[in-house]
Amino acid sequence: MRRTALTTLAVTALLLGAQSASAAPQATPEATFEGAREATREAATGWEPAPSAPWDVAAGVRCDFPVHGEPVVDEVTRRVLSTHPDGSVHRVAYRGDLVVRVTNTDTGAAYDADAGGSAIVEHRRDGSQLWAVHGPVLVGVGEGQGSLPRGLYIVDGVYTMDISPAGYKDVRLLHGTADDLCARIG
Repeated sequence: MRRTALTTLAVTALLLGAQSASAAPQATPEATFEGAREATREAATGWEPAPSAPWDVAAGVRCDFPVHGEPVVDEVTRRVLSTHPDGSVHRVAYRGDLVVRVTNTDTGAAYDADAGGSAIVEHRRDGSQLWAVHGPVLVGVGEGQGSLPRGLYIVDGVYTMDISPAGYKDVRLLHGTADDLCARIG
């Protein structure tokens, strides 16, 4: 899980109160200035935040039980690479750390899934999408709606995902793995 493991541990420690406020490192003026300068640099290159929203899926849709997903680390940014003649997005690049806590809401079992891969997503006129991905991405597949069985997966490696206008997800791994999150929290 690259550097996201350290970030997740730091966030968890702060949320659980493992470190008192007086022991927490204070931001120096130099660090604040550097953070602002980095944000300005990102904006100047066209990268913008692309936050993920929490979500819920009913039992039987992805897993045999209801599932809740919520980002615990979300540093994903996006950059529009090209647009269609009408101005709508054609090609978009995504990058940045993302850790999603996936929870079985029946039992409370949870797993923090590293979904911080990078991708180029092509949005086609017919509503379909082609994803070219490097690294882990969270992929949900409905019954009969993909080349993977129904479920929630962290697909990691180098691969493409072709999503039809109807939502069918054809995942083609060049080199990688598909980690079944339903089995992890079931």
